Amino acid sequence: MKSLLFLVLISACWAEPHPGNSSLEHERIVHIQENGPRLLVVAEQAKIFSHRGGNVTLPCKFYHEHTSAAGSGAHKIRVKWTKLTYNYLKEVDVFVAMGHHRKSYGSYQGRVSLRESSENDASLVITNIMLEDYGRYKCEVIEGLEDDTAVVTLNLEGVVFPYSPRLGRYNLNFHEAQRACGEQDSVIASFDQLYDAWRSGLDWCNAGWLSDGSVQYPITKPREPCGGKNTVPGVRNYGFWDKDKSRYDVFCFTSNFNVSVPRQPLEADEAVQACLKDGSQIAKVGQIFAAWKLLGYDRCDAGWLADGSVRYPISRPRKRCSPSEAAVRFVGFPDKKHKLYGVYCFRAYN
Repeated sequence: MKSLLFLVLISACWAEPHPGNSSLEHERIVHIQENGPRLLVVAEQAKIFSHRGGNVTLPCKFYHEHTSAAGSGAHKIRVKWTKLTYNYLKEVDVFVAMGHHRKSYGSYQGRVSLRESSENDASLVITNIMLEDYGRYKCEVIEGLEDDTAVVTLNLEGVVFPYSPRLGRYNLNFHEAQRACGEQDSVIASFDQLYDAWRSGLDWCNAGWLSDGSVQYPITKPREPCGGKNTVPGVRNYGFWDKDKSRYDVFCFTSNFNVSVPRQPLEADEAVQACLKDGSQIAKVGQIFAAWKLLGYDRCDAGWLADGSVRYPISRPRKRCSPSEAAVRFVGFPDKKHKLYGVYCFRAYN
């Protein structure tokens, strides 16, 4: 809590004198002065950019308004990092430090520490970044009765892609949507990630779940089946729906992209074995989207993926290979035993 300067006026009523309380016969003013400098917490950068598997430092330093010293010395400094959620009343604990005591929480255990390059440095170091680390973080510094906060956003390089399972369009409740993204080496996308994807040209008429529980879809080319051709481009919002009963597609976010493709046509089971023999595994939908978006991967060969679908990435539109737009083209979910295609394989990072 911020230290404040209070002016307290205490008035006494005229009354009969009371033994031992004669001082109340006169008005008096009591001044309570501010005790010590005001604590300030500052983030030198509001946004930090990184990538999956990398390391990053979220900046945070603390000062006192009327002195250059980092702390007054009267109280121990407590530093607390939390991750903000879409529910503003709820925060996820990340890391706490006070004196020699350190504690990290949940999936951050073993991956977070304080940089402490100086006595007023409360910057958080995160190693081996995961897709789930994306978001807004709050740095809170507490000294005695004083505290202050700063917020830093961690953005990740990656790609947003729409996903629906073999069952077809609008078959996922929110929890199934989360699992579906996880099975495709991705996480359910946030609104900010979908908005950035829309600004980069993502156009998709099917509504899908986002991580805050809302259902939305991005339109760059207004048309009748997608809100009407006279409406403006944008991210259309269906609002918040029942996470258990309502069913839509989902927008996922990922960033892994080490994908290659053997040329020979194979059945689905043979495709899986071909990747294993190559020291890799059959690619997931998120991985082929990441290779297309982040590496400009361009193949006209349709290939099997881990979910049983067949797709191919086109970065240079041309005749017979997505002539109108760059995209990951979807062939469908063919019969695994009687259809022959190539296969996209994924080799994990070392």
